[in-house]
Amino acid sequence: MTCKIEKSQLNGEIVCPASKSYTHRAVFLAALSDGKSIVKDALYSADTRATIDACKTFGVDVHESGDIISIDNSINLEGEGGIIDVVNSGTTIRIATAIAAISPNKTILSGDSSIKKRPMKPLLDSLESLGAKCISDDGKPPITVSGTIKGGEVKIIGDVSSQFISALLIIAPRLQNGLELNIEGNIVSKPYIDSTIASMEKFGVEVETIEKYKKYKIEHQTYKPTEFSIPSDFSNLALLLSATVLVGNDVSIKISMGDLPQGDELFIDILEKMGVVVTLQNNIISLKTPAKLDGGKFDLGNTPDLLPPLAILILKSQNPIWIYNVAHARFKETDRIKIIAREIKKIGIRVEEKDDGIILYPPENITSAQLDSENDHRLFMAFCICGMHIGGCEVTNPDSVEVSYPNFISDLSKIGGNIFQT
Repeated sequence: MTCKIEKSQLNGEIVCPASKSYTHRAVFLAALSDGKSIVKDALYSADTRATIDACKTFGVDVHESGDIISIDNSINLEGEGGIIDVVNSGTTIRIATAIAAISPNKTILSGDSSIKKRPMKPLLDSLESLGAKCISDDGKPPITVSGTIKGGEVKIIGDVSSQFISALLIIAPRLQNGLELNIEGNIVSKPYIDSTIASMEKFGVEVETIEKYKKYKIEHQTYKPTEFSIPSDFSNLALLLSATVLVGNDVSIKISMGDLPQGDELFIDILEKMGVVVTLQNNIISLKTPAKLDGGKFDLGNTPDLLPPLAILILKSQNPIWIYNVAHARFKETDRIKIIAREIKKIGIRVEEKDDGIILYPPENITSAQLDSENDHRLFMAFCICGMHIGGCEVTNPDSVEVSYPNFISDLSKIGGNIFQT
């Protein structure tokens, strides 16, 4: 299936969806709490539903009503175990794999063809060093995990995915001996570690930071039931802001800030460095965009999801955009560096693909094209925005938005986006 995209001018108010990342964390932490928790303003998407279903497999009682999820844990995770299909959700499989190591039952975890390519070996090695038994396909899903680990000291590398670190942090309070977590090497996506710890603290546990991003100590504790409100998703906000820069006329984006950290807030700083005036008033963001952006060199080591929305801004830049230190974006749903480089050339952009990033040069002429998102939700949304700027484009795999922003097409169509599913 494809979408046909015509030139568009966006005008009106749009509401940024709730955070996928925080919905994952809140649901898993509620599932590990001793009692009934409420998750408010939750995002319902294919990824977050995979997390809900995983918790049900672990024996947790989950009820949904509108954007509210109530979660009541049978504290010992006494579900029958079995098979967890995470579909396309990397966050789900990483955290659920760690939880499987504290469950008394054998758990099999797998997903779609993309998930079966996602690296898991660092996490599996760490769990096995703590006493779990893990069977995998050369460090990739499908995975079979048997527990029950009791804790202690563990090492994990940090240069592949911060989700491994988050997974170990999340199970740490439930371990009889607690956990002393040592992170080795370079750390990518650091803000997601902060998000995990902030979420854990909302559920009443303490994380001792011995050396930030290097060493943490978590004693055996009980997660306390709580009411957790999900803020807006700043990864998707970045895409909406890119759309506003490229094809916005008078666009207001309504957000819920909350008090939880989000690394992708960096995108606002990036826009300001490129010459955009960003105004936030009463939880409404609006932009004043120059005729041409300044371009620049940007380190996305901590914020890999900003790669697609930043890359497409080359369409309105007078100088090159150099994105670097984001090699881990090659291990997302797709190799995002490779696909962006390949597809954006089709519309007339000169590109240099680097091992850890990409350099994009301002176009002399742009042209319509069919853009293949390879079923990657963030690439589909970014390529749609390109299409609204250029006109006459087609973009593959519109269903991919179910992963993180199910209402993307309808939301943009309501404010002037000419996006037609074919």
